[in-house]
Amino acid sequence: MAAAMNAPATIAEPTRKRRFRPSSIGGWVVWGLVLFFFLNLAALISTVVLDSFATTWFGSWVPDGFTTHWYGDAWAEFNLFDVLTVTAQVAIAVVVISALIGVPAAYALARRNFPGKPLVTLLFLLPILIPPITYGIPLATVLYKVHLAGSIFGVIVANLVPTVPFVVLVMIPFVEQIDSKIDAAARMCGAGTTTIFFRILGPLLIPGILAAAILVLVRTVGMFELTFLTSGPTSSTLVVVLYDAVFGAGIRAPQEVDAMAVVYTGSMLLLLVIALRFVNPTQLVTRVGER
Repeated sequence: MAAAMNAPATIAEPTRKRRFRPSSIGGWVVWGLVLFFFLNLAALISTVVLDSFATTWFGSWVPDGFTTHWYGDAWAEFNLFDVLTVTAQVAIAVVVISALIGVPAAYALARRNFPGKPLVTLLFLLPILIPPITYGIPLATVLYKVHLAGSIFGVIVANLVPTVPFVVLVMIPFVEQIDSKIDAAARMCGAGTTTIFFRILGPLLIPGILAAAILVLVRTVGMFELTFLTSGPTSSTLVVVLYDAVFGAGIRAPQEVDAMAVVYTGSMLLLLVIALRFVNPTQLVTRVGER
């Protein structure tokens, strides 16, 4: 009896050891790689930040001195006030127009069945699935032919190509999670499609619209390819001006370029913090997976 009682413990012990050791080693390897990645990332960012405040920095672990005049020089030389104004104008316009087009389109795709619906859905997904440079060059060619490229309006039109499908993709799960019986009940009371959409579903879709708008804002501010191909001297956003400062003609102090990089990185981090405040990526992926 005692042998029978001890047998399961004797058999189970080697099994626990075989399961524990590989998972423990794998866990240490994964955490080691994650730590190595974040250490390199922190070192890269801290180097740029320190250099943006450095008077000179050659052959030592820390700069020889610190100053803030590089930010003033970059602000004056690259006219960053106008650049940030253009960036804000483009981003806000893209967000508003994308929401006005994408939300009704998402409602139609989520609530209606019509011939060719899979093809229409695929066409909406293509600008998100393929790299922007593949359709950015022919798009820029068309915009130059109609004399829109080089202006803020041309930059807005170019950025709408990927952002409208993005809004549609984000909003479809939000529309589908609202019970269709609400629509049917409203129709029985005499409400039309426009009334249902704006007065009944609209307030229920506000969290999804807000999530899509913030994500589109972050995407537009960080969009380089389409903006670079269609912008001009007075319609360049911050990321394009930063690229021109690094690779454009002329000699510039590296501290000025680093100061611009800190401004750009700081603005993107601020937008991401705001986005994560209102958007839970895990819940968004779960809604898409439940479709």
